[in-house]
Amino acid sequence: MKRGVRLGVDVGSVRVGVAASDPSGFLASPVETVRRDVRHETDLDRLVALVLEYEAILVVVGLPRSLSGAEGPAAVAVRAYAALLAERLGVLPHPVPVELSDERLTTVIAGRTLSQRGVRGKKHRAVVDQAAAVLILQAWLDAERRADHP
Repeated sequence: MKRGVRLGVDVGSVRVGVAASDPSGFLASPVETVRRDVRHETDLDRLVALVLEYEAILVVVGLPRSLSGAEGPAAVAVRAYAALLAERLGVLPHPVPVELSDERLTTVIAGRTLSQRGVRGKKHRAVVDQAAAVLILQAWLDAERRADHP
């Protein structure tokens, strides 16, 4: 696996959770939760800034699918969001690719895990998107490592 930080993104209608890997691509950690701004796209501006700050080589965006694998309206919205992000990252001096990754149930799992740890209320909402981004990115990193070493 190529060395470099990867960012994981969990896109919601209100917030965007962001996670980052270590440069070796072994472990995902939470970064921040960004408020969605459909009108001015300041959330996309912040993601571009994070890509530059972390010197990321790739962004992995979670694609919500149903348990059957079908894609509904949420997946369509995430695909559009990922396309906008890819457009912005594609014009950087060192273009950064955006990949979509299946994220079935990550927000549900992240929410349950936080609840089990006693995180509730406002604090829960603030970090559940980051936790989901960590799960998305970690699953992608693990799959890439398995693919490199069958």
